[in-house]
Amino acid sequence: MLIPSIDLMSGKIVQLVQGEKRALDFDDFEYWIERFSKYPLVQLIDLDAAIGTGDNRHLLSRFISWLPCQVGGGIRDIATARQIEELGARRIIIGSALFQDGNIQRDRAAEFARAISPEKLTFAVDAKQGRVAIHGWRTLTAFTAAQAMRELNLWCGAFLYTHIDTEGLLKGFPAEVIPELQLATNRKLIVAGGISSMEEVHRLDSIGVDAIVGMAIYTGRIEA
Repeated sequence: MLIPSIDLMSGKIVQLVQGEKRALDFDDFEYWIERFSKYPLVQLIDLDAAIGTGDNRHLLSRFISWLPCQVGGGIRDIATARQIEELGARRIIIGSALFQDGNIQRDRAAEFARAISPEKLTFAVDAKQGRVAIHGWRTLTAFTAAQAMRELNLWCGAFLYTHIDTEGLLKGFPAEVIPELQLATNRKLIVAGGISSMEEVHRLDSIGVDAIVGMAIYTGRIEA
């Protein structure tokens, strides 16, 4: 399944290359809401909240009211997760909160699951240089994505894996990483990072993997 991505920064929809360089930005929100309204799920990320430079909460509410969204970015405590859930989010993405003090926070994951329910939780295990990256991809942990997924498998309904090294480059997602990830979990696997064509989306779908697509849609390579 193709899941369109909406990344918010400074009050605009943006596309970053490898989480750093801004390549595109848009403020014609109604246009993209209409374009994405046919999809059963849209990914909505507050990049300012993820990085810790502010938030786009007013825009989150606007998009969630019109689109079925899984929402992430700076959701580091149960109170915030509940607020996002109350706005109407279908799923809540938790990332950095699961990796603190040099450890994978299994107890924290269980707390989120009790408060929200595993079926509504997507755990983000985004990798850079082979290690899970947190705090808006600025900090590398000591863990691989597969290690993290094995530890956290009980408390979520899906894992979101972003291959940061290829994110925004439109060179294709590195499919060779998928077998290890699939062996690490029996939850739904969603991947992102360089997906550039519908053929690639179909190949991923054929092995049961959902695809997050951003840059390829916004540059017109994929007609969503």
